[in-house]
Amino acid sequence: MASITSKPVLVTLRQLLSEIRQQSTNKKLSDNQMVQYIFKQYRKYQTTDQQLCKAIDEMHFKARTYVDYMHNAKRYKEINAEYKGKGERSVEETARMVGFKLPHDPKP
Repeated sequence: MASITSKPVLVTLRQLLSEIRQQSTNKKLSDNQMVQYIFKQYRKYQTTDQQLCKAIDEMHFKARTYVDYMHNAKRYKEINAEYKGKGERSVEETARMVGFKLPHDPKP
């Protein structure tokens, strides 16, 4: 069982807030409606006694899924910007892009 105050849940919350901070245009996270909703959900599923609570495990799973989604969406944009089609490329540029080197011209 994952409690709200357990380390993995707090790490997930911090990662989620970090991803939101990186993608947000607002300087203050407290003004962001998404952050307010996340804190509301974390408080809603907070348990104080040791009881079997599937809702908190489900909430942690959803939070972890959102963190992974936001991180991978950012990586996708970076990779897409790097490798997207820029028209016709030379053989040298294509080889350099995939990490190969062309042999040098032979000496006469």
